[in-house]
Amino acid sequence: MPALDNSFARVSDFEAMEADLRATRRYLHANPELSHEEAETARYVADKLAAWGYEVTRNVGGHGVVARLSSGTGTGSIAIRADMDALPITEETGLPYASLRPGKMHACGHDGHTAVLLGTAEYLARTRRFDGTVTLIFQPAEEAGKISGAQAMIADGLFERFPCDAIFGLHNHPGAPEGTILLRSGPMMAAADTVTITIRGKGGHASRPHLTIDPVVVACHLVVALQTVVSRNIDPTQTAVVTVGTIHAGQAVNVIPEEARLALSVRSFEPNIRDLLEERIVRLARSVAEGHGASIEIDYERGYPVVVNAEAETAFARMVAEELVGADKVATCQMIPGSEDFSYFLEHRPGSFLRLGNGVNSAILHSAQYDFADDSLTVGAAMWARLVERYLQAATR
Repeated sequence: MPALDNSFARVSDFEAMEADLRATRRYLHANPELSHEEAETARYVADKLAAWGYEVTRNVGGHGVVARLSSGTGTGSIAIRADMDALPITEETGLPYASLRPGKMHACGHDGHTAVLLGTAEYLARTRRFDGTVTLIFQPAEEAGKISGAQAMIADGLFERFPCDAIFGLHNHPGAPEGTILLRSGPMMAAADTVTITIRGKGGHASRPHLTIDPVVVACHLVVALQTVVSRNIDPTQTAVVTVGTIHAGQAVNVIPEEARLALSVRSFEPNIRDLLEERIVRLARSVAEGHGASIEIDYERGYPVVVNAEAETAFARMVAEELVGADKVATCQMIPGSEDFSYFLEHRPGSFLRLGNGVNSAILHSAQYDFADDSLTVGAAMWARLVERYLQAATR
């Protein structure tokens, strides 16, 4: 482990505020708000930032909060993003700070991400050991899927109104020890597309199937056929996922319905693979329906793009992480088939999206049993603080 330069933020610098970080995180956990509903969370965040001396802009792209702080005479600028929204899940943790709002839960750790960045914000405002401008982005609606918070903030002029040279973000990582940091250059998290396929047949009595065109049978054939899209069309060295998540058809056991509907989740990491998946799924669905005499309607919606981390910014973040926690606690992240709207930010500015260990025995993301690991709060806050200090120091040279 390299000698730690004490002129930049250390994990020990955040130990005195550990109790406050936990209290903040647990308050947010107990008071979750869904995508596009984060008014109270945004107010809570903005009020803290304003009290610490930041120039705060509210209601950016909805409930987004942007806070800026300058120090010294440097012209460099860096942005750090945290997401704030929760999920429509009923919490089953039994924790004393469990959600107070039925059917709403911080099951993805956005409460932790927000608390981490607030801890960084307080430290930077108090110490001001950087030379340039830092922009802190508290983003709503990451879980929205459609018209996400990142898209809305960009459309509201985020990068024109609050310019930056690079942008960074993080997500907690169940399965990795608390306080570890995972990075990856290039494609890291998948593009996520949603496909809705409606099969229209000819309904009738269950006892007379020969007089019908059964959309349930067509749907079943299509589900099986779709399993070949990846296994027989995608290079085995590439990664892709096609999952049929829902099937809906019929209401009565003695009735063959008029239609059946499938919904698919499609994941990929390369533009050409993404295009090939769409072409094969559409062609296959049409041919299976036609072969059974049914008609078909396909709604193929492209969602979040691939998270592609810039090589230089990722290498810089890795250097900072190794300085902070030691090389033994920094690892290369595997490619993740989940998706993230941070990808939209990376289409506009170079940057990197990191993963912060949430514990080897952590419940998986989007589970009713999930909880953010408070033991990672100080490491996450120190990582962002040191990254800002190091980046803006380097930017002045």
